[in-house]
Amino acid sequence: MRLSSLFISMAALLLAVGLCLVAASFAVSAVETRTEINVREILDKSGHTWAEVEADGLKVILSGTAPDEAVRFSAKSLIGSIIDAARIIDAMQIKAQADIVAPRFSAEVLRNDSGISIIGLIPVSTDRVALMAQLGKIDKEGQVSDLLQVARYPVPRGWQDAMDFAVVALDQLPRSKISISAGQVMITAISEDIEAKRRLEAELTRAAPPGLRLALDISAPRPVITPFTLRFLIDGNGARFDACSADSITTKAQIMLAAKHAGLERATDCTIGMGAPSPTWARAAALSMRALAKIGAGTVTMSNADITLVAQEGTDVAMFDRIIGELQTSLPPVFALQAVVPQPADEAGTTGPSEFTATLSPEGLVQLRGRVGDASLRDMTDAYAKARFGSDKVYTATRIVDGLPANWPVRVLAGLETLSYLVNGSVIVTADTLVISGISEREKASSDIATLLAAKLGGAGTFALDITYRKPPDPVELTPAPDVCEIELAAVQSEAKISFEPGSATIAAGALDTMNALADILNKCGEIRLEIQGHTDSQGREAMNQSLSQARAQSVLNELRSRRVITSTYVAVGYGESMPIADNGTEEGREDNRRIEFRLIRPDLPIDLQTVPETTLESTAQEPGAEGEAAEEAAEESEEAPAASETDDTTGEDPESDKPAPPQSEAEDASNGQN
Repeated sequence: MRLSSLFISMAALLLAVGLCLVAASFAVSAVETRTEINVREILDKSGHTWAEVEADGLKVILSGTAPDEAVRFSAKSLIGSIIDAARIIDAMQIKAQADIVAPRFSAEVLRNDSGISIIGLIPVSTDRVALMAQLGKIDKEGQVSDLLQVARYPVPRGWQDAMDFAVVALDQLPRSKISISAGQVMITAISEDIEAKRRLEAELTRAAPPGLRLALDISAPRPVITPFTLRFLIDGNGARFDACSADSITTKAQIMLAAKHAGLERATDCTIGMGAPSPTWARAAALSMRALAKIGAGTVTMSNADITLVAQEGTDVAMFDRIIGELQTSLPPVFALQAVVPQPADEAGTTGPSEFTATLSPEGLVQLRGRVGDASLRDMTDAYAKARFGSDKVYTATRIVDGLPANWPVRVLAGLETLSYLVNGSVIVTADTLVISGISEREKASSDIATLLAAKLGGAGTFALDITYRKPPDPVELTPAPDVCEIELAAVQSEAKISFEPGSATIAAGALDTMNALADILNKCGEIRLEIQGHTDSQGREAMNQSLSQARAQSVLNELRSRRVITSTYVAVGYGESMPIADNGTEEGREDNRRIEFRLIRPDLPIDLQTVPETTLESTAQEPGAEGEAAEEAAEESEEAPAASETDDTTGEDPESDKPAPPQSEAEDASNGQN
């Protein structure tokens, strides 16, 4: 009985313990679940959705991958504010961070009359002291302002080439801005004239290392013409200009139209520049030429605001006075007119004509003969001629005579200076006029000489020019624009592409004619910056295709060199299968992708300029003759307009009423050809 009672007590005790354990287990599980739910809600509300929560008894385990250390610490601190920190087990990870991207190294150099300044970010390994010393040697009189910052990152490929070339270019460009980045240089500069612009472009293109992306924007501003000169004459050979200046295309068109009405038959050029003495220059020129045409023969010379009209000897004086009176009334107020009719010289009692003669032979020999006023003038002319033409090429046989005109020395020296514009000819100086005749290899020699004499002799000086232009023996041919070259190269390959032996870099025999045609184009294009690109299809391993494309591009470069093409500014680059132009899933597409392309090396454009046509981004300096064509078109349109009545000689024809020259048409965009 006692044993049975003891057994029951033990069983009851065990049952109670079991029930307690079960209850405790349920309680712990409920606490863990509640803890996980509460912590999860707090994390989600705070935006830490990446974090995972696991409760293990009184412990709370946090896991997951935080974006960075700050976010991980924020999550842990948040949970620590509601749960004892001792209960938190931090098992959170931090997302692997990419290496910090190196900054973009770039520099900008500005050079003007005040000196040189350079600003930007450059690698710390750059020899800054040597760079400043180089800039100081370029502009010794100016000040070099160093505004550079440095960063300790690897030097990007092409940076040093770009920096070295920028220093070379800066030495040739006294007024310029040069922007430098890795593998790229952009130059904006001003040159003296069109010839200097072309020379600089050729020299800089030649000096740039292969692969450097070079952009040149060199402008050639309109020249300053001083004095502003126009010389128009009518003789037995018809009407013509010895010199013509205009300040705009519209003014030029008005002058050309007035000259045509005055008898000019052959089209001529008129230099457009700055320096016109008055906005009414075209009106004064037109009225003066019209008056000369009414007189019949003679010359009219305009030098700034001074107008000299010289009629032919023997002109009817009464008619001359009437026409000159009308001209004086019609001229704008700023212009002063001097008009003369030469009278026959009275040779009675003279001891011979007052005359000085200088001749230049085709071999460059100069002879000075005739009369000079004193020994000092003789020595001066002899020294001047030897300085201009060489001391061993001048023969002096001048005679000292009294009674010469007061301005004789000026006339002799001015005439002698004009001789340097000729390759063969003579200058005759008399008391009344200067006569310059001969052959010149300068296309605008007559205009330049007329401008010179107008400045030296003043408004009262009279002179006659008979100069024939002859092309230089070895003229420099103008090369086509680089964009045109790129299009022509693509056009040749559109008809017959460069092919290779299968799986080889050897150019196929059937493609040699294509190579010859490409070489002919490149020889005409001169030293353009060109990238010869090799491309393959996607068959085979990528590394093998890359190597093959590079070898094929180099083979094309070598073939061009064998054809005597100057390739110092070319670079061969293989792109492998990375730039397909067709579907590699078809045989036709793969054939199109196996190709060689010729592309100009251009700088990378800013995003906001990438959609702008290339023709608007290039240098806009006008070539000689472009304005002339626009002026001729303006003149033709003006001529078609109803002409004013010419019966009223007093009012004449007002050239300012002519229709203005139309704007020049925009250059058509040349799209790049596709292979």
